This record gives sequence, structure tokens and C-alpha cells, in this order.
Amino acid sequence: MLFTSDHDEPRRALQKFIASEINPHVDEWEANDIFPAHELFKKLGNLGFLGLNKPTEFGGQGLDYSYALMMAEELGAIKCGGVPMAIGVQTDMATPALARFGSDGVRREFLVPAIAGDAVACIGVSEPGAGSDVASIKTQARSDGDDYVINGGKMWITNGTQADWICLLANTGDGPVHRNKSLICVPMKSKGVQIARKLDKLGMRSSDTAQIFFDNVRVPKRNRIGEEGMGFTYQMIQFQEERLWGAASCLKALEIIIDETVEYTRGRKAFGGTILDNQVVHFKLAEMQTEVELLRSLIYRAGEQLVAGEDVTRLASMAKLKAGRLGREVTDACLQYWGGMGFMNETHVSRAYRDFRLTSIGGGADEVMLMVLCKMMGILPGLKKGKA
Repeated sequence: MLFTSDHDEPRRALQKFIASEINPHVDEWEANDIFPAHELFKKLGNLGFLGLNKPTEFGGQGLDYSYALMMAEELGAIKCGGVPMAIGVQTDMATPALARFGSDGVRREFLVPAIAGDAVACIGVSEPGAGSDVASIKTQARSDGDDYVINGGKMWITNGTQADWICLLANTGDGPVHRNKSLICVPMKSKGVQIARKLDKLGMRSSDTAQIFFDNVRVPKRNRIGEEGMGFTYQMIQFQEERLWGAASCLKALEIIIDETVEYTRGRKAFGGTILDNQVVHFKLAEMQTEVELLRSLIYRAGEQLVAGEDVTRLASMAKLKAGRLGREVTDACLQYWGGMGFMNETHVSRAYRDFRLTSIGGGADEVMLMVLCKMMGILPGLKKGKA
């Protein structure tokens, strides 16, 4: 069993925090296209929520991954997608490799303030010409004595305009594309770091997203996470937590949309009855709730394997794929049942419709998840079954 009574207290504390410190402000943050990351993260850090499964010697709680999964699921109660995504970047996208492979020195400098909420982190992988195709990134970190000199650019960087440091994937050699990359912690105030623009997005409006350029940015090699040339491998490992987190964060959010749609259609009258009276409507809602519960079972199973130290590439990829597809199905169907009100920005279902679209793109598109699964099934040539 993934969750026990030990999870109840932090779960209740997080629910209370969301209800009092986040949801009352979501509409304002969405309208402003940004939320106060430093202020909110500091509050979360004070409560211990930014390092639930991070080492205690660096300020974390030292708990297993089930607590991080619990947190991801509860963040789905936030009435937008942007804020939980930004929190997830801090906890499960920009910091897992640092916590696992970083030296004590680099963890003290970057992980400790991230866990405390004193610093906002972002993850720099995607580029205009290399999104899901991570091996094709062009950003270079050239060796110069004890430093790296970084040139290139990153795109679609969540938390990018407010971040204090970026976990940057860059080419540090000329070898094979899967062995020439390193992860480097780069302070965003470094000379030569330029936030080119805050991106204007379809959804996730409250989360700031940036395009960033690096022009001869010099950082010490001690900022590198783990071994040189191992960055691609570290990022693939880090992706598994990101993808599982992304799927888990959809569960409660989808259930809320379904529940709100039930209530709205119960009160909306048309042709002598309520919309909910139509069998096609209430059957569809029941079927979608069933699909959400099946997704939850898949995520919990993957979580149990991750806690046990097993490779969760297969199940995490399946969960990420299913979450993206289901998110699109549920929000589209529910919006239809809201009729004209579903097309209004003032309704939650409209926001969810826009926000959920990213799930099938970010952190590896649906097609990448399918490619990973095909490799593991032995469908693609040159790879044996079970090997990604």
C-alpha cells in the first residue's frame, strides 16, 4: 500500500495551505500572467513541502517518494495548472538530479536554498530546435580552466523570469550525443544570462515561462552535477520523476472538473429536464471518473516501484501518456456540457481546458512516450524487449 496514516497529517496541512494561501489568489495571478514565486515558495519551504523526499542534511524531510507523490496529487486541488506546475519544477524537475548526484558543495549552494524556499529554481533542457529530442540540444559549455563558458539558448523555461538558478543541460564535449552533455547549476544573475522575453501562452497563464540566452556565461566547474558527460543520463532519470509527478498532479484536478460539471449540469435546464438527466451525459461522466481511477492505480503502482528502487520508465511513460490523453478528453467533454458558459474565461472548466493541453507536450510529448514504450516492447528495430 502506497499511502499510510503517516501521510494524513502532511496531506491535511497541504490541503489547508492550498485553501487559504493559494486558491483565493489564483484568479488574480492568472489575470497578471504571473504569481509571486518567492513569496509562495518561502511559505511552502517553511512548512517543509519543498523537500519532502530530499536528504535531511540539506534541509529535506528525508521521506520516501510516496510523500512527493501525495503532494503532487493534492496540488491538483489548485484552481489552475500554472501554480502547481511551477511548484513541481522546484521539487521534482529541477532538483532531483542535484539531490541524487550533486557534490556536497553544490548541494549546499543550490539545493539548500531551493528546499528552504529562499531560491526559485528552473530547469533548462528545451531549446527552439530541441524540445522532446533532448539529444539534439545545441547549448555549449566550453571548458576554460576551472570554468565553463556557456553559449546558447533555452526555450519554454517554467519559472524562468523569477528563477535564482537554472539546472542547465549543455554540451560539454564533442563525443556521442548521449555522452557529451552535463547538468550545470547556473546562477541567473551571472553576467551574460539574458531573459529575452516572458512567453505568451495558451494556458498555464499564472506560471511565468521564459526564453533565455547565454552569452559567454562563465560558471565554475564545481557547479556541475555529478560527472562530466553524464548529463543526458541524469536528465533521463530526472524525467521519470517529472513525468510521474505530472501524471499524479492531474488526478484531483480531473476529479474536480468532473464534480463541478455534475453540479452544473444538474442545475442547467434544457428541453424540459436537466442536462444531467440525459443518459449520454451521466454515462460519460461515470466513464470518465472510472478512467481517472484507473490512472490513479497505474500511478500508485509506479510510485510503489519507485519507492522500492525499481526502474519505472515503462509505467511512468504510460502514466504520462494516459494523463495527457485523459486530460484532453475530460476537459473537452465537460466543457461541452457547460455549453456557452464553458467557453467563458470566467469558468474553471475553460481554464482547465487550456491548461491541460500542455500535459501531452511538456516533459516529453505523447509521441515520445509512445516511442519509449515501443522500444521497451521490442517493436522498434535494434532494441531488445524491455530495454529503453
